[in-house]
Amino acid sequence: MPYVAVSAISHPGLLRERNEDSLVVGPWTLCATVTENPQTLVFPLGTPLVVAVADGLGGHPGGDVASALVARRIASLGPAMTSEVAVRDALNACNLAVYQAAGGDEGGDLEAMGTTVAGVVVQPDSLLVFNVGDSQVYAADGDGLRQVSVDDSPPHPAGSSTSLVTQCLGGSPAYRAVDPHVTEVPLAPGERYLICSDGLTDPVPTDVLDEVLREHDDGQAAFELWKAAIEAGGPDNITVAVVRVGQE
Repeated sequence: MPYVAVSAISHPGLLRERNEDSLVVGPWTLCATVTENPQTLVFPLGTPLVVAVADGLGGHPGGDVASALVARRIASLGPAMTSEVAVRDALNACNLAVYQAAGGDEGGDLEAMGTTVAGVVVQPDSLLVFNVGDSQVYAADGDGLRQVSVDDSPPHPAGSSTSLVTQCLGGSPAYRAVDPHVTEVPLAPGERYLICSDGLTDPVPTDVLDEVLREHDDGQAAFELWKAAIEAGGPDNITVAVVRVGQE
């Protein structure tokens, strides 16, 4: 029977006081907490399975609240996210929910809280890749690693590691609509997918990510990716999910 194995880890890194990343794997969520060992969950390939990372906006209040809200809402909507339209509708609903939870037009202590999100919906014959913001999705196969999400961020200024996002869920005192990136791709046998926050991709070069995924499988790959980010200084929260479709 075909199955989907998801190995994931989420950690605050070395410089942040708390973890503002959240993770959803099917009906399961890991919200703004800490794991030091990767966990692997296995699901039958059939009902749409959503795997996503939400990265609360730094410098804004309530990043952990925003990312957890989005993770839990996506977990509840996951089985219905069967098309590009359904995924866009779900992300637009998340955007409105974050804005309303931040106080809506009245504002409040959580005004302008926001989060990025990136993930995949695994279906029997295809994969829906989605993102809003600069969390990323990669496909890994025999030809190497390639990014399949679309960054909503300009290149970093020379000499700066500051990341700016051009759209996110919430993140503004006034309501702003979003235009989610959603792409359907064939589900390729033997391919794996990496979903992660920029706490991995900012400090760790793509060639290192590629090397780790070539050398390690599943939980070990997730652990080694996290370890690479820590060894690079762990400047931000680190959340990693490695998705593999297999055949028993």
